[in-house]
Amino acid sequence: MNAEFYLHIFNKQQQIDSIPSNKEIGDWALSLLNLLYPERLTFPDYTLSQIQEMFVLSRSELMHILDSTKACGGCNKEMIADTFYNELPELYRKMNTDISATLNGDPAAQSEFEIIRTYPGFLAVSLYRIAHQLFSLGIPLIPRVLTEYAHSVTGIDIHPGAQIGEYLFIDHGTGLVIGETTVIGSHVKLYQGVTLGALSVEKFMANTKRHPTIGDHVIIYSGATILGGDTFIGEHSIIGGNVWLTKSVQPHSTVYHQSAMKVIETKNKE
Repeated sequence: MNAEFYLHIFNKQQQIDSIPSNKEIGDWALSLLNLLYPERLTFPDYTLSQIQEMFVLSRSELMHILDSTKACGGCNKEMIADTFYNELPELYRKMNTDISATLNGDPAAQSEFEIIRTYPGFLAVSLYRIAHQLFSLGIPLIPRVLTEYAHSVTGIDIHPGAQIGEYLFIDHGTGLVIGETTVIGSHVKLYQGVTLGALSVEKFMANTKRHPTIGDHVIIYSGATILGGDTFIGEHSIIGGNVWLTKSVQPHSTVYHQSAMKVIETKNKE
């Protein structure tokens, strides 16, 4: 390798030297989540003034991340940080609806504490909601870092640009994919291996709706694949496991995959 190659790598290093690592960005979001849900901590024992100070510190950490990543160029980072933290109570309310949906929808769930501590679906959706809030404020890069961190930890891949309503319940969730322009209503239940994706991945379609719309009170069982920006799943519908859909479904429909089954009979030797 010649000297020009080494110089190229050195120059790239100088350009990104001050940008926080993905871990630092992820740690900020997890610390915020720990503040909102002290159930995630071992011995939470803070005074009211300490809690207020920790939120101020969290805001300062976000400002540092915004400054270091040079997010959104000439935008008003102070205003973005203020807007994010002013809207935090509403964000927290939405997260609580996800807990409620999980508690009411999963017979195995014994308590809210269990869901907050152990359910990968709750962690993935909570980090998505934080990321989506930043995405909505026009912040690049950071939202994607957060959802990819959640993806690496939980196996659940939710693009921060997706629009998701309240009371989302993700059961198990491993291998679930929700694309950038997906729209999901309220009171939706998704199982593992569900893909809400695009029919085409051509680059020129980047600014078009490529992913499906899911109505309220829809259940989508494991392994189902629903593709296309014009595909709409009507409210109160049930999509069975392993279904492949590229066309819309009317409200109150049940769609299931019917496979040929071969039964092998074993006879008793006697």
